Amino acid sequence: MSWPSNQPDQPVTDDAQRQAWRERFGESDRAAGIETTDNFVQFDQMNDLFTRAFWDDSVRTKDSDAFFDSYRAASAPRRGDGFALKDFALRNAAWAVSDILSNRGNEAGLREGFQSAIVDDTPVGEHKLPVDDPAAMAGEIKQVAKLFGADLVGITEVDERWHYSTRVDTRDFSRADNSLPEGITHVIVLGHSMDYDLVRTYPSALAGASTGMEYSHEAAIVIQLATYIRNLGYQAIASMNDTALVIPYAVKAGLGEYGRNQMVITPQYGPRLRFSKVFTSLPLAIDTPRPLGIRQYCDICTKCADACPPRALPFDEPKEVAATDGGARSTIKGVKKWSADCEKCFGYWAKLKTDCAICMRVCPFNHDGRKLVDRLFTRLATSRLRRWALWLDQRRGMPARLKPKEWWSRLVAR
Repeated sequence: MSWPSNQPDQPVTDDAQRQAWRERFGESDRAAGIETTDNFVQFDQMNDLFTRAFWDDSVRTKDSDAFFDSYRAASAPRRGDGFALKDFALRNAAWAVSDILSNRGNEAGLREGFQSAIVDDTPVGEHKLPVDDPAAMAGEIKQVAKLFGADLVGITEVDERWHYSTRVDTRDFSRADNSLPEGITHVIVLGHSMDYDLVRTYPSALAGASTGMEYSHEAAIVIQLATYIRNLGYQAIASMNDTALVIPYAVKAGLGEYGRNQMVITPQYGPRLRFSKVFTSLPLAIDTPRPLGIRQYCDICTKCADACPPRALPFDEPKEVAATDGGARSTIKGVKKWSADCEKCFGYWAKLKTDCAICMRVCPFNHDGRKLVDRLFTRLATSRLRRWALWLDQRRGMPARLKPKEWWSRLVAR
């Protein structure tokens, strides 16, 4: 297929718009460690690597087609611990609820939760709850979200810089409008922790169940939370990977910091989370970004890059990808940050026929907090003694992968 040129055209980000954003978000950007440049443009979802795998011949291969097929009926069991039939079966079962949601709008070109926001199943209530104290309401919303199953919750203001300039109509992979209803002012960001022991089995089809379970869990949680808010008389749009880039929103909501491994690293779970969001008009107090010292540790640690099989992660300092750089289509332009080689990363996934999160598994912050040495590491790594933490972690070496057959043995023995 040729490079998509369907309407609507991508909006042009001009200097005046960049300056307006800089004035509006400059202070919170500095607190969050976000740095945009004069080359910044909104990201077009058409350039998302997973979307490109369906229309861009430089990404789409027999391996990538087989990768997507393996999540359905065409499992790809083979020799190798973690890639047997039951490993793929568990992974695909973990994705089942999310798949039901994302497939229900196929005829309308809506892959809900991934390439379009989740369609409302309930109207906005006629009776509006008065909100005299946005801080108290924010606290209540966080508790409701946790009641539904969210592990972390943060709130920030809407920032259209991180919204996709257009979304994807999955009927023909054309561009479609990505605007939200008028009056949306806040974003509730939800973190969903992945199973620690399953993550320890990466890379394997079995480990993919840790990702699928959280997508299925978050699908229910964001729908429930959005429905609750709509019943209060306010607009609420449930969202997973769709509509906007969630990483800057999670950082702005104070949930963690951006790491070399391209993930939000949190003090509670390290990088072992998936994130979802609810866009709403409900009056809420916002959280502030919290510099935790994690980013400074990533400055001196390259453990994730060292462990990456396709060498897709950066070893150098954060830098921007310019708007004119056509060699990084799947990277947002004009943001100074660590950026992966997305094509190398996905190419490795396609060969495995499952996702790879070795970078998540080996991250020194990926621990369950039960061991004293892990708790000591985190305290040192987020302090001025971070080089001592680096020395301690280097002494420990790369964490051993949990063998999938051992994971199954533990499951049966419970």
